Amino acid sequence: MLEGIRIVEIEALGPAPFAGMMLADLGAEVIVVHRKVPAGTPGLGERSLLDRGKRSIALDLKAPRDMAVLEALAARSDGLIEGFRPGVMERLGLGPEAAQALNPALVYGRMTGWGQAGPRAAEAGHDLNYIGLSGALWYASAPGDAPLTPPTLVGDIGGGALYLVAGMLAGLLRAKATGQGTVVDAAIVDGSAHMMALLMAMAPEGALSMARGRSLLDGPHWSRTYACACGGFVSVQCLEPKFYANFLAAMGLAADADFAEQFDAERWPRLTARLAGRFAERRRDDWAAHFAGAEACVAPVLSPEEAAGDPHLAARGTWVRAGDTLQPAPAPRFDGAMPSLRAAPARGEHGAAIRAWLEGRA
Repeated sequence: MLEGIRIVEIEALGPAPFAGMMLADLGAEVIVVHRKVPAGTPGLGERSLLDRGKRSIALDLKAPRDMAVLEALAARSDGLIEGFRPGVMERLGLGPEAAQALNPALVYGRMTGWGQAGPRAAEAGHDLNYIGLSGALWYASAPGDAPLTPPTLVGDIGGGALYLVAGMLAGLLRAKATGQGTVVDAAIVDGSAHMMALLMAMAPEGALSMARGRSLLDGPHWSRTYACACGGFVSVQCLEPKFYANFLAAMGLAADADFAEQFDAERWPRLTARLAGRFAERRRDDWAAHFAGAEACVAPVLSPEEAAGDPHLAARGTWVRAGDTLQPAPAPRFDGAMPSLRAAPARGEHGAAIRAWLEGRA
């Protein structure tokens, strides 16, 4: 889908390389500029899953000759992605103003936690810090438990990388139409707060209860996970009354008056305790088989390894193996076709070829 688009990615942590991977999965030519490091440096000589489908060149951005290579790449590319703290690229000599002087149509993507401006812009932080401040962590976990989310998914990926990808695509469309580049300020605090809109829209009058455990999806007995006899878990989220009725029927509770008022928040803690006792009586896979085809919105909680063997995900090829490495397949799909999975390069693997191309020798 993005064939003919060239993106330069400056090596960084987490969200920026994920965004580059996604653009590469979608067909863009992504050239990742890896740091030039001594051979054998621990942890830096291995191929990274996040580099799949990219080409790699190793540069020392403090060396004028190598910086000239990066400038040449920026001049011949459609987009650039960087994930440093604000001001780092400017100090290196290739901030947005300098880059767009070389290439006015360049879409310059900046991935940070706190954003390019604001009192915290220069501070250190990580995924949990950003979503903790933005409000996105508040409704995670049950009332009384410490808020906890799957690592990186809400902040680094959801509020960060995916918003950077969306911003880059919007900027590329504008550049194609007008010849004018733009600067994309993708901040995890902004994106993770923006993602709250769906949850807030589901609550009465567009407002959420500021008390944990009292809102539509974070408090009910029908919207949570339950532990099973084997130590595994099942997920239950039968929001609509028709699915809730199916759930009660499958649990043998259709005639229980205590469960009749689905949206009575005062009953939720008591009904949660009752269901917890019921689910603890059987193994996770027994419950999964019990609810198969019941249209009750119940599913087992699987590890990635287990998910790869699930019949539905296996049929779709959602998880794939490259050698011995399990990894998620590219997404989304177009016209029902599975995007191709391309290998990750070694650091600097394409350096000679890229330099030859820039010099007109290839």
